[in-house]
Amino acid sequence: MSIAQKQTATQSQKLMIFVLSMSLYGLATLFTELIPKFQVGVVEFSVEYFLFIPLTLAMLFDPLSAALGAATGELVFSEIMLGQFGGLGELEKFLTVTIGVYIAGRLVKDPKNRAMVGVAAITGTAAQLLMGTVVDILKVQLAVEDFEAVAGLPESVFATEGFAFLNDLLFSGILFCLLPALYLVPKLYGKIEPLLGMAPRTPESAVSGISPKALIVCAVGFACAIAAELAATAGMSLIDWEAEWAESGTALAVGMVAAAAVAIIALLVIKKNAGKKSAVN
Repeated sequence: MSIAQKQTATQSQKLMIFVLSMSLYGLATLFTELIPKFQVGVVEFSVEYFLFIPLTLAMLFDPLSAALGAATGELVFSEIMLGQFGGLGELEKFLTVTIGVYIAGRLVKDPKNRAMVGVAAITGTAAQLLMGTVVDILKVQLAVEDFEAVAGLPESVFATEGFAFLNDLLFSGILFCLLPALYLVPKLYGKIEPLLGMAPRTPESAVSGISPKALIVCAVGFACAIAAELAATAGMSLIDWEAEWAESGTALAVGMVAAAAVAIIALLVIKKNAGKKSAVN
């Protein structure tokens, strides 16, 4: 096989990872819209996201493809498909989700190592939540947004946002990110990679660790996320629209069907390609 063919195959595999992450995570974010929230005193229990899906894909496959796919899936299926788009304001969530999942995927050298998988899952989730918390604090500190105190908590943006960060990390972060990833990554390791024509990640072959270049790129991305959110909150959101049918039951159903359809098509294509390769071998 020529070098060009290898590069084409690699790009094809990355595309399939992107599509899988986009459709599955997009479907999951729509599903969270149906889950009710519970308030106990000042503590709110809500399922923010099922981040374990892109986390699992990032730890088994290419981290960047899985991260970009997840961020795109949330934007397309849980925002645009529901009839709303916040312009520049959407860029902050897109970038922070991408950075968080990418960091988690780069930290895992051996997917069979549950301790490593657990540390990566909680680190990636905490990074995404912390970036969102920092952005919210900056909006208040820079007087771009008014501070809304929460009854029962000290009237300080640091206390309020810090409590929200810990609440989300300890509830959604552990139950719907850490624990599922701890189970799925070692369980799927070595079984799902051949379907994409890929060899399982090993400590020797893995491109792991956060290099200085990767840190710089993540820092630049976070700076862009801050700038975009501050600009959007100040009224410079550029393209900002909301349809009359936004967040309706029909829009939610259509979005879920569309996301499921894309996921099924991607899985069928993967299965078909795997069958062809098995026949050739």
